Amino acid sequence: MATITGPLSGDAKNTVAEALQGALVDLIDLSLVAKQAHWNLVGSHFRALHLQLDEVTQLARTHMDTIAERAVALGISPDGRSATVSRSTKLPQPESGWIEDGKVAATMTDILDGISKRMYERIQATEEADPVSQDLLIAVTQELDKQHWMFQAQR
Repeated sequence: MATITGPLSGDAKNTVAEALQGALVDLIDLSLVAKQAHWNLVGSHFRALHLQLDEVTQLARTHMDTIAERAVALGISPDGRSATVSRSTKLPQPESGWIEDGKVAATMTDILDGISKRMYERIQATEEADPVSQDLLIAVTQELDKQHWMFQAQR
């Protein structure tokens, strides 16, 4: 079996592995939560939120691939399996059934706020360990913060 190695080792590799894996789980679950809300959204602001939830899903899917591929490039095996995401997620889950638009905006605001806070912690943790991974986390966080603001403005 082939082994993938990278430039990091020891504590630096462990720190970056934890940061990237946490970001990966957050982004995978964000894509799932956003789609669940997208499908079950009702209310007078349906159209705007429906489209914005698609933007969040696309953002999450794009960045989860980038984060996972960065991990692989460093010799870290990313784990995006559903069981891992289910066991590891810190995202609150939306209620089942139809969800009013105001509740969706509030839920997404809270979810994005939590992810953003964890991303800032990951940015700090990777500053010395791997500035390249830190740059990727900064780029993700910039887009998450923008979506947070946009949902927050709709509450």
